Amino acid sequence: MSAIEWSAAGSLAAWLWLLLCQGFFWRTDVRLPPSRDPARWPSVCVVIPARDEAAVLPASLPSVLAQDYPGRAEVFLVDDGSADGTGALARELARRCGGLPLTVGSPGEPPAGWTGKLWAVRHGIASARARDPEFLLLTDADIAHAPDSLRRLVAAACTGGFDLVSQMARLRTESRWERLVVPAFVYFFAQLYPFRRIGRAGTRTAAAAGGCVLLRAEAAERARVPDSIRHAVIDDVALARAVKRSGGRVWLGLADRVDSVRPYPRLGDLWSMVARSAYAQLRHSPVLLAGTVAGLALVYLVPPVATVAGAVTGNAAAAVSGAAAWLVMSGTYAPMLRHYGQPLWLAPLLPFTASLYLLMTVDSAVRHHRGRGAAWKGRTYARPEVLPDEG
Repeated sequence: MSAIEWSAAGSLAAWLWLLLCQGFFWRTDVRLPPSRDPARWPSVCVVIPARDEAAVLPASLPSVLAQDYPGRAEVFLVDDGSADGTGALARELARRCGGLPLTVGSPGEPPAGWTGKLWAVRHGIASARARDPEFLLLTDADIAHAPDSLRRLVAAACTGGFDLVSQMARLRTESRWERLVVPAFVYFFAQLYPFRRIGRAGTRTAAAAGGCVLLRAEAAERARVPDSIRHAVIDDVALARAVKRSGGRVWLGLADRVDSVRPYPRLGDLWSMVARSAYAQLRHSPVLLAGTVAGLALVYLVPPVATVAGAVTGNAAAAVSGAAAWLVMSGTYAPMLRHYGQPLWLAPLLPFTASLYLLMTVDSAVRHHRGRGAAWKGRTYARPEVLPDEG
Protein backbone atom coordinates (compact mmCIF):
# COMPACT_ATOMS: atom_id res chain seq x y z
CA MET A 1 0.00 0.00 0.00
CA SER A 2 1.17 3.51 -0.79
CA ALA A 3 1.45 6.31 1.77
CA ILE A 4 -1.74 7.95 0.51
CA GLU A 5 -3.64 4.65 0.83
CA TRP A 6 -2.38 4.16 4.40
CA SER A 7 -3.32 7.75 5.30
CA ALA A 8 -6.79 7.41 3.79
CA ALA A 9 -7.38 4.09 5.56
CA GLY A 10 -6.18 5.60 8.85
CA SER A 11 -8.48 8.57 8.45
CA LEU A 12 -11.45 6.33 7.69
CA ALA A 13 -10.70 4.20 10.76
CA ALA A 14 -10.49 7.36 12.89
CA TRP A 15 -13.84 8.57 11.62
CA LEU A 16 -15.54 5.23 12.24
CA TRP A 17 -14.20 5.33 15.80
CA LEU A 18 -15.40 8.91 16.29
CA LEU A 19 -18.80 8.03 14.86
CA LEU A 20 -19.40 5.08 17.18
CA CYS A 21 -17.12 5.42 20.20
CA GLN A 22 -16.80 9.11 21.10
CA GLY A 23 -19.99 9.49 23.09
CA PHE A 24 -22.14 10.15 20.00
CA PHE A 25 -20.75 13.68 20.16
CA TRP A 26 -22.30 14.56 16.82
CA ARG A 27 -25.88 14.30 18.06
CA THR A 28 -27.57 17.56 19.03
CA ASP A 29 -30.40 16.21 21.18
CA VAL A 30 -28.71 16.77 24.56
CA ARG A 31 -30.98 19.48 25.93
CA LEU A 32 -32.11 20.27 29.47
CA PRO A 33 -33.28 17.00 31.02
CA PRO A 34 -36.91 16.52 32.06
CA SER A 35 -37.68 18.33 35.29
CA ARG A 36 -40.45 19.28 37.67
CA ASP A 37 -40.95 22.40 39.72
CA PRO A 38 -39.45 22.11 43.20
CA ALA A 39 -41.75 22.39 46.21
CA ARG A 40 -39.76 25.47 47.24
CA TRP A 41 -37.83 27.58 44.78
CA PRO A 42 -34.27 28.15 46.07
CA SER A 43 -32.70 31.59 46.16
CA VAL A 44 -30.39 32.53 43.29
CA CYS A 45 -27.79 35.24 42.73
CA VAL A 46 -26.79 36.01 39.15
CA VAL A 47 -23.15 37.03 38.66
CA ILE A 48 -22.15 38.83 35.45
CA PRO A 49 -18.49 39.75 34.88
CA ALA A 50 -18.31 42.60 32.37
CA ARG A 51 -15.37 44.40 30.77
CA ASP A 52 -16.11 46.99 28.08
CA GLU A 53 -19.51 45.49 27.28
CA ALA A 54 -21.55 48.65 26.61
CA ALA A 55 -22.14 47.56 23.02
CA VAL A 56 -23.93 44.34 23.96
CA LEU A 57 -25.53 45.10 27.35
CA PRO A 58 -28.72 46.67 25.91
CA ALA A 59 -29.45 43.38 24.12
CA SER A 60 -28.57 41.09 27.04
CA LEU A 61 -28.96 42.63 30.49
CA PRO A 62 -32.70 43.42 30.22
CA SER A 63 -33.35 39.73 29.51
CA VAL A 64 -31.59 38.77 32.75
CA LEU A 65 -33.44 41.40 34.79
CA ALA A 66 -36.74 40.19 33.29
CA GLN A 67 -36.40 36.59 34.48
CA ASP A 68 -39.73 35.09 35.50
CA TYR A 69 -38.45 33.29 38.59
CA PRO A 70 -40.80 32.33 41.44
CA GLY A 71 -38.10 32.44 44.14
CA ARG A 72 -35.79 35.16 45.41
CA ALA A 73 -33.24 36.29 42.84
CA GLU A 74 -31.01 39.29 42.24
CA VAL A 75 -28.24 40.29 39.86
CA PHE A 76 -24.63 41.32 40.57
CA LEU A 77 -22.81 42.86 37.62
CA VAL A 78 -19.08 43.28 38.13
CA ASP A 79 -17.60 46.11 36.07
CA ASP A 80 -14.08 44.83 35.44
CA GLY A 81 -12.20 48.05 34.76
CA SER A 82 -14.31 49.08 31.78
CA ALA A 83 -13.44 52.23 29.84
CA ASP A 84 -16.74 52.48 27.94
CA GLY A 85 -19.21 53.20 30.74
CA THR A 86 -20.37 49.63 31.21
CA GLY A 87 -21.27 50.11 34.89
CA ALA A 88 -23.22 53.33 34.37
CA LEU A 89 -25.10 51.82 31.42
CA ALA A 90 -26.02 48.77 33.50
CA ARG A 91 -27.51 51.01 36.20
CA GLU A 92 -29.44 52.99 33.60
CA LEU A 93 -30.83 49.81 32.00
CA ALA A 94 -31.95 48.55 35.41
CA ARG A 95 -33.65 51.88 36.12
CA ARG A 96 -35.45 51.81 32.78
CA CYS A 97 -36.32 48.11 32.59
CA GLY A 98 -36.98 47.21 36.20
CA GLY A 99 -37.19 43.53 37.08
CA LEU A 100 -34.71 41.79 39.36
CA PRO A 101 -32.66 44.03 41.67
CA LEU A 102 -29.23 44.91 40.28
CA THR A 103 -26.01 45.70 42.15
CA VAL A 104 -23.01 46.99 40.18
CA GLY A 105 -19.56 46.57 41.71
CA SER A 106 -15.93 46.88 40.68
CA PRO A 107 -13.09 44.62 41.86
CA GLY A 108 -10.10 46.69 40.80
CA GLU A 109 -7.19 45.24 38.84
CA PRO A 110 -6.58 41.50 39.35
CA PRO A 111 -3.56 40.55 41.45
CA ALA A 112 -0.78 38.34 40.09
CA GLY A 113 -1.96 34.81 39.42
CA TRP A 114 -5.54 35.73 38.53
CA THR A 115 -7.16 36.06 35.12
CA GLY A 116 -9.33 39.15 34.96
CA LYS A 117 -12.65 37.40 34.41
CA LEU A 118 -12.19 35.03 37.34
CA TRP A 119 -11.13 37.91 39.60
CA ALA A 120 -14.38 39.65 38.64
CA VAL A 121 -16.34 36.44 39.25
CA ARG A 122 -14.71 36.12 42.67
CA HIS A 123 -15.79 39.65 43.54
CA GLY A 124 -19.33 38.95 42.37
CA ILE A 125 -19.60 35.70 44.32
CA ALA A 126 -18.24 37.40 47.45
CA SER A 127 -20.90 40.11 47.14
CA ALA A 128 -23.60 37.54 46.51
CA ARG A 129 -22.71 35.47 49.56
CA ALA A 130 -24.06 38.25 51.77
CA ARG A 131 -27.49 37.15 50.49
CA ASP A 132 -26.75 33.48 51.31
CA PRO A 133 -27.99 32.12 47.94
CA GLU A 134 -28.48 28.42 47.33
CA PHE A 135 -27.52 28.76 43.66
CA LEU A 136 -25.29 31.02 41.61
CA LEU A 137 -25.95 31.71 37.94
CA LEU A 138 -22.70 32.66 36.24
CA THR A 139 -23.48 34.24 32.89
CA ASP A 140 -21.55 36.46 30.49
CA ALA A 141 -22.47 40.02 29.60
CA ASP A 142 -23.22 39.07 25.99
CA ILE A 143 -25.75 36.34 26.82
CA ALA A 144 -29.50 36.94 26.40
CA HIS A 145 -31.83 34.62 28.29
CA ALA A 146 -35.43 33.68 27.56
CA PRO A 147 -37.78 34.76 30.40
CA ASP A 148 -38.01 31.20 31.77
CA SER A 149 -34.28 30.42 31.49
CA LEU A 150 -33.45 30.65 35.20
CA ARG A 151 -36.58 28.77 36.20
CA ARG A 152 -35.77 25.89 33.83
CA LEU A 153 -32.13 25.70 34.93
CA VAL A 154 -33.02 25.55 38.62
CA ALA A 155 -35.75 22.98 38.02
CA ALA A 156 -33.33 20.77 36.08
CA ALA A 157 -30.67 21.03 38.80
CA CYS A 158 -33.12 20.26 41.60
CA THR A 159 -34.82 17.38 39.78
CA GLY A 160 -31.59 15.74 38.59
CA GLY A 161 -29.53 16.43 41.70
CA PHE A 162 -26.89 18.30 39.68
CA ASP A 163 -24.36 20.63 41.28
CA LEU A 164 -23.63 22.36 37.98
CA VAL A 165 -25.99 22.75 35.03
CA SER A 166 -24.64 24.54 31.98
CA GLN A 167 -26.04 25.34 28.57
CA MET A 168 -24.03 26.05 25.44
CA ALA A 169 -25.54 29.34 24.30
CA ARG A 170 -26.48 29.61 20.65
CA LEU A 171 -23.81 31.78 19.02
CA ARG A 172 -24.54 34.23 16.22
CA THR A 173 -24.43 32.96 12.63
CA GLU A 174 -25.35 36.06 10.66
CA SER A 175 -22.15 36.97 8.83
CA ARG A 176 -20.52 34.75 6.20
CA TRP A 177 -17.61 33.89 8.49
CA GLU A 178 -19.89 33.21 11.45
CA ARG A 179 -21.87 30.71 9.37
CA LEU A 180 -18.68 28.97 8.31
CA VAL A 181 -16.80 28.94 11.62
CA VAL A 182 -19.29 29.05 14.52
CA PRO A 183 -21.13 25.72 14.06
CA ALA A 184 -17.73 24.04 13.66
CA PHE A 185 -16.57 25.64 16.93
CA VAL A 186 -19.42 23.98 18.84
CA TYR A 187 -18.93 20.73 16.89
CA PHE A 188 -15.22 20.57 17.80
CA PHE A 189 -16.03 21.39 21.44
CA ALA A 190 -18.54 18.54 21.60
CA GLN A 191 -15.99 16.23 19.99
CA LEU A 192 -13.48 17.04 22.74
CA TYR A 193 -16.09 16.95 25.53
CA PRO A 194 -19.01 14.69 24.53
CA PHE A 195 -22.05 16.04 26.34
CA ARG A 196 -23.44 12.60 27.16
CA ARG A 197 -20.27 11.65 29.01
CA ILE A 198 -20.21 14.88 30.99
CA GLY A 199 -23.62 14.23 32.50
CA ARG A 200 -22.94 10.56 33.23
CA ALA A 201 -21.97 9.69 36.80
CA GLY A 202 -18.60 7.97 37.18
CA THR A 203 -16.94 9.54 34.13
CA ARG A 204 -13.97 11.90 34.25
CA THR A 205 -15.13 14.05 31.33
CA ALA A 206 -16.12 17.49 32.58
CA ALA A 207 -16.82 20.77 30.84
CA ALA A 208 -19.16 23.74 30.98
CA ALA A 209 -20.07 26.66 28.73
CA GLY A 210 -19.11 29.84 30.54
CA GLY A 211 -21.97 31.90 29.18
CA CYS A 212 -24.58 30.00 31.20
CA VAL A 213 -23.57 28.06 34.32
CA LEU A 214 -25.91 27.38 37.24
CA LEU A 215 -23.83 26.33 40.25
CA ARG A 216 -24.85 25.24 43.73
CA ALA A 217 -23.30 27.61 46.25
CA GLU A 218 -22.22 24.75 48.49
CA ALA A 219 -20.58 23.01 45.53
CA ALA A 220 -18.66 26.20 44.78
CA GLU A 221 -17.37 26.31 48.35
CA ARG A 222 -16.50 22.61 48.33
CA ALA A 223 -14.54 22.99 45.08
CA ARG A 224 -12.98 26.28 46.27
CA VAL A 225 -13.96 28.08 43.10
CA PRO A 226 -12.99 30.42 41.71
CA ASP A 227 -9.83 30.50 43.87
CA SER A 228 -8.76 26.98 42.90
CA ILE A 229 -8.89 27.86 39.18
CA ARG A 230 -7.75 31.48 39.45
CA HIS A 231 -5.14 31.20 36.67
CA ALA A 232 -7.39 29.42 34.13
CA VAL A 233 -7.82 31.02 30.72
CA ILE A 234 -10.42 28.39 29.73
CA ASP A 235 -12.31 29.03 32.95
CA ASP A 236 -15.54 27.20 32.13
CA VAL A 237 -13.85 23.83 31.58
CA ALA A 238 -11.64 24.37 34.65
CA LEU A 239 -14.72 25.19 36.73
CA ALA A 240 -16.55 22.02 35.70
CA ARG A 241 -13.47 19.90 36.39
CA ALA A 242 -13.06 21.40 39.84
CA VAL A 243 -16.70 20.72 40.70
CA LYS A 244 -16.55 17.16 39.39
CA ARG A 245 -13.25 16.42 41.17
CA SER A 246 -14.80 17.54 44.44
CA GLY A 247 -17.61 14.99 44.03
CA GLY A 248 -20.20 17.16 42.30
CA ARG A 249 -22.49 16.16 39.46
CA VAL A 250 -22.15 18.13 36.23
CA TRP A 251 -24.43 18.49 33.20
CA LEU A 252 -23.85 20.30 29.90
CA GLY A 253 -26.06 20.50 26.85
CA LEU A 254 -27.16 22.73 23.98
CA ALA A 255 -29.48 25.65 24.62
CA ASP A 256 -32.57 26.55 22.65
CA ARG A 257 -33.35 29.99 24.10
CA VAL A 258 -30.06 31.20 25.54
CA ASP A 259 -28.28 33.26 22.88
CA SER A 260 -25.01 35.12 22.51
CA VAL A 261 -25.57 38.60 21.09
CA ARG A 262 -21.88 39.29 20.45
CA PRO A 263 -21.11 39.73 16.74
CA TYR A 264 -18.06 38.27 15.02
CA PRO A 265 -18.49 39.82 11.57
CA ARG A 266 -14.91 39.31 10.34
CA LEU A 267 -12.62 36.30 10.23
CA GLY A 268 -10.14 38.24 12.37
CA ASP A 269 -12.70 38.52 15.18
CA LEU A 270 -13.26 34.77 15.22
CA TRP A 271 -9.55 34.12 14.82
CA SER A 272 -8.77 36.15 17.95
CA MET A 273 -11.52 34.36 19.90
CA VAL A 274 -9.98 30.95 19.17
CA ALA A 275 -6.28 31.87 19.19
CA ARG A 276 -6.39 33.51 22.61
CA SER A 277 -7.00 30.16 24.34
CA ALA A 278 -6.25 27.33 21.89
CA TYR A 279 -2.68 26.75 23.09
CA ALA A 280 -3.84 26.89 26.72
CA GLN A 281 -6.16 23.98 25.86
CA LEU A 282 -3.00 22.06 24.94
CA ARG A 283 -1.39 23.00 28.29
CA HIS A 284 1.21 25.03 26.37
CA SER A 285 2.94 21.81 25.33
CA PRO A 286 4.87 21.72 22.03
CA VAL A 287 4.45 17.93 22.01
CA LEU A 288 0.66 18.19 22.32
CA LEU A 289 0.67 20.92 19.67
CA ALA A 290 2.57 18.70 17.23
CA GLY A 291 0.21 15.80 17.96
CA THR A 292 -2.84 18.02 17.50
CA VAL A 293 -1.60 19.37 14.16
CA ALA A 294 -0.87 15.83 12.95
CA GLY A 295 -4.23 14.59 14.20
CA LEU A 296 -6.18 17.42 12.58
CA ALA A 297 -4.36 16.82 9.31
CA LEU A 298 -5.05 13.07 9.36
CA VAL A 299 -8.69 13.33 10.40
CA TYR A 300 -9.84 16.41 8.49
CA LEU A 301 -7.42 17.15 5.66
CA VAL A 302 -6.48 13.68 4.41
CA PRO A 303 -10.01 12.68 3.27
CA PRO A 304 -10.42 15.36 0.55
CA VAL A 305 -6.76 15.15 -0.43
CA ALA A 306 -6.91 11.35 -0.76
CA THR A 307 -10.19 11.53 -2.67
CA VAL A 308 -8.86 13.98 -5.23
CA ALA A 309 -5.36 12.46 -5.46
CA GLY A 310 -6.77 8.95 -5.78
CA ALA A 311 -9.16 9.99 -8.52
CA VAL A 312 -6.43 11.84 -10.45
CA THR A 313 -3.84 9.06 -10.19
CA GLY A 314 -6.26 6.17 -10.59
CA ASN A 315 -5.64 4.89 -7.06
CA ALA A 316 -9.08 3.48 -6.35
CA ALA A 317 -8.29 2.36 -2.80
CA ALA A 318 -7.16 5.83 -1.75
CA ALA A 319 -10.09 7.52 -3.49
CA VAL A 320 -12.70 5.18 -1.97
CA SER A 321 -11.26 5.34 1.56
CA GLY A 322 -10.87 9.11 1.38
CA ALA A 323 -14.39 9.62 0.04
CA ALA A 324 -15.84 7.32 2.71
CA ALA A 325 -14.04 9.23 5.47
CA TRP A 326 -15.20 12.54 3.98
CA LEU A 327 -18.76 11.25 3.83
CA VAL A 328 -18.76 10.14 7.49
CA MET A 329 -17.22 13.48 8.49
CA SER A 330 -19.89 15.43 6.62
CA GLY A 331 -22.65 13.23 8.03
CA THR A 332 -21.56 13.84 11.62
CA TYR A 333 -21.41 17.58 10.99
CA ALA A 334 -24.87 17.82 9.45
CA PRO A 335 -26.82 17.73 12.77
CA MET A 336 -24.88 20.75 14.08
CA LEU A 337 -25.54 22.66 10.88
CA ARG A 338 -29.26 21.89 11.25
CA HIS A 339 -29.13 23.05 14.88
CA TYR A 340 -27.79 26.40 13.66
CA GLY A 341 -30.19 26.56 10.72
CA GLN A 342 -27.40 26.42 8.15
CA PRO A 343 -27.50 24.76 4.71
CA LEU A 344 -26.20 21.20 4.58
CA TRP A 345 -23.93 22.00 1.61
CA LEU A 346 -21.57 23.51 4.19
CA ALA A 347 -20.89 20.02 5.61
CA PRO A 348 -18.35 18.97 2.93
CA LEU A 349 -16.50 22.26 3.57
CA LEU A 350 -15.59 21.16 7.11
CA PRO A 351 -11.99 20.27 6.05
CA PHE A 352 -11.48 23.89 5.00
CA THR A 353 -12.87 25.15 8.31
CA ALA A 354 -10.69 22.65 10.18
CA SER A 355 -7.63 23.98 8.36
CA LEU A 356 -8.50 27.45 9.68
CA TYR A 357 -8.70 26.07 13.21
CA LEU A 358 -5.36 24.33 12.70
CA LEU A 359 -3.78 27.66 11.72
CA MET A 360 -5.47 29.42 14.64
CA THR A 361 -4.00 26.85 17.03
CA VAL A 362 -0.52 27.27 15.59
CA ASP A 363 -0.91 31.05 15.81
CA SER A 364 -1.95 30.71 19.46
CA ALA A 365 1.30 28.85 20.17
CA VAL A 366 3.34 31.45 18.28
CA ARG A 367 1.75 34.25 20.32
CA HIS A 368 2.50 32.40 23.53
CA HIS A 369 6.15 31.80 22.72
CA ARG A 370 6.57 35.43 21.71
CA GLY A 371 5.62 36.30 25.27
CA ARG A 372 2.23 37.72 24.44
CA GLY A 373 0.34 35.11 26.45
CA ALA A 374 -3.45 35.00 26.23
CA ALA A 375 -4.68 38.49 25.36
CA TRP A 376 -8.28 39.60 25.80
CA LYS A 377 -9.78 43.11 25.82
CA GLY A 378 -6.50 44.89 26.35
CA ARG A 379 -5.25 42.51 29.03
CA THR A 380 -2.48 39.96 28.55
CA TYR A 381 -2.32 37.10 31.01
CA ALA A 382 0.97 35.78 32.30
CA ARG A 383 2.22 32.39 31.27
CA PRO A 384 0.86 29.74 33.63
CA GLU A 385 4.27 28.39 34.53
CA VAL A 386 5.12 31.61 36.40
CA LEU A 387 1.87 31.64 38.34
CA PRO A 388 1.74 30.44 41.94
CA ASP A 389 0.63 26.92 42.66
CA GLU A 390 -3.06 26.35 43.34
CA GLY A 391 -2.29 24.80 46.69
